[in-house]
Amino acid sequence: MTRAGSAPRAGAPRVCVLGTGGAGLVAAVAAADAGAEVTVLEKGEKVGGTTALSGGTTWLPAVEGGRDDALSYLGSLSHGLIDPATAETFVDTGPEFLEWVQRTTPVRFHVVPGLPDYHPEHPGGKPKGGRSLDPDLFRVGALGEWAERIVPAERVPRLTLTEAPLGGGRGEVAPGTPDRARRKAEDWRGCGHALVGGLLAALLERGITPRTGTAATDLVLRDGAVAGVRTADGTEIGADAVVLATGGFEWDPELVAAHLRGPMTSPASVPTNTGDGLRMAMAAGSALGTMREAWWVPTVEIPGDTAFGRQRAQLVLAERTRPGSILVNATGRRFTNEAANYNALGGAFHQFDPGAFRYANLPCWLVLDSAHLRRYGFLSLPPGALAPDWFTTAETLDGLGRELGLPDGELARTVERFNAGAVEGTDPDFGRGTSAYDGWNGDQDQYPGPAATLGPLTEPPFHAVPVHSGCLGTKGGPRTTVDGQVLHVSGAPMAGLYAAGNAMAGTTGMVYGGAGGTLGPAMVFGYRAGRHAAGVRA
Repeated sequence: MTRAGSAPRAGAPRVCVLGTGGAGLVAAVAAADAGAEVTVLEKGEKVGGTTALSGGTTWLPAVEGGRDDALSYLGSLSHGLIDPATAETFVDTGPEFLEWVQRTTPVRFHVVPGLPDYHPEHPGGKPKGGRSLDPDLFRVGALGEWAERIVPAERVPRLTLTEAPLGGGRGEVAPGTPDRARRKAEDWRGCGHALVGGLLAALLERGITPRTGTAATDLVLRDGAVAGVRTADGTEIGADAVVLATGGFEWDPELVAAHLRGPMTSPASVPTNTGDGLRMAMAAGSALGTMREAWWVPTVEIPGDTAFGRQRAQLVLAERTRPGSILVNATGRRFTNEAANYNALGGAFHQFDPGAFRYANLPCWLVLDSAHLRRYGFLSLPPGALAPDWFTTAETLDGLGRELGLPDGELARTVERFNAGAVEGTDPDFGRGTSAYDGWNGDQDQYPGPAATLGPLTEPPFHAVPVHSGCLGTKGGPRTTVDGQVLHVSGAPMAGLYAAGNAMAGTTGMVYGGAGGTLGPAMVFGYRAGRHAAGVRA
């Protein structure tokens, strides 16, 4: 049952949380419940950050399946970038966090049935799912004026992920839940809006009102300890502890160029993520970690489609997974398993050709035939829609190759080779269709099995769409203890300074463990940081 936290006791620690995504909201509620006096600042005019744009899914690997499997899975994917103590803390705290958030806030979760981990064949991976949790519907309309102050998604999400095709559903409401008419009339929402709405309700219930449109620019330091923050208008806000939950730095071109391991031109997050927390931590002398990494995604930019006053980048997922589509580079050749999880696929965009001295797989295009477009549509285009003018279209593969400036005949040869394997249900070049995850976002009538993702391109006209290297957020920042305390370059914790979410060094290194692999660690360490900042010690 939801309960309001008691009023802060006299002399209670003052905790200032910067940011209102999942990490920040959890940190604020956890600190309040531990008895702190909490202030929440949000740079944007609306709350929720990139969490509000997300599916709201939360990956907690030890909720089902056991601790040893979870640690084995993360260890098998570490490549030396995951700190064992941090991984153990994430895995071990997951069930505690889940129990706490469902007991003390309106947020409720259910397991997404069957959703595999992103690398399910690795040791400890779960091909049949069980680790990705989906928030139940939440009546955001009950928040009153705050219902309109959540970062807008492309469209208001009225389904849970489990009900939607990306979660294995059919776009139909689950039995025993509000029907579509009631969902719209009473403003029930799913996905990221359900998660943010429930956490925001818990914050407001505790008498804590986020201060929106208030950007913190500097930490106030006294005798080496954090004493508060200074905002853009020069106001000083005193605090005994500051939690940096400001998101990543993907919208700052200089930071991107200086730190990320390869090209990233098309972020799919809120544009307020410009590295504010990173800069504050660096100015205070923090150590940094995983600065090269991001939550990589391939994206499509539709001309004229804007969000937040600028070009929108949309994650391209089902469109590259379903049968009748492939990715090709400037040589006209395939270069990856198109159905791989989007974070791992980012690595394909960072392959460098030393002879040509360029990134080998940028630019690239998603190529599909007319049968694909007719059966599945494309992004917001419904099945059977005509090809829009932002597609490149030709009656033959050779003609399409010429339109794209590819070497003569190469696209046709690539498709011929792919088709020969696809009709047999194999991909000898990149193994598409061999992983339990590969077909999850493909043709659900053919799942499980390779036919969910493997199908030939045979029906003209043929189409191509440019695909860009994007991300859902960066994952580099100040290194922390397991309780979110920011570490100084000397290795010592910095008194009063904490970080969580994409504002901290990524807890899972280069790994995206499964659906919700961003929000799971963000909220677990937001929970730990908020409690520790309020004086709770294990």
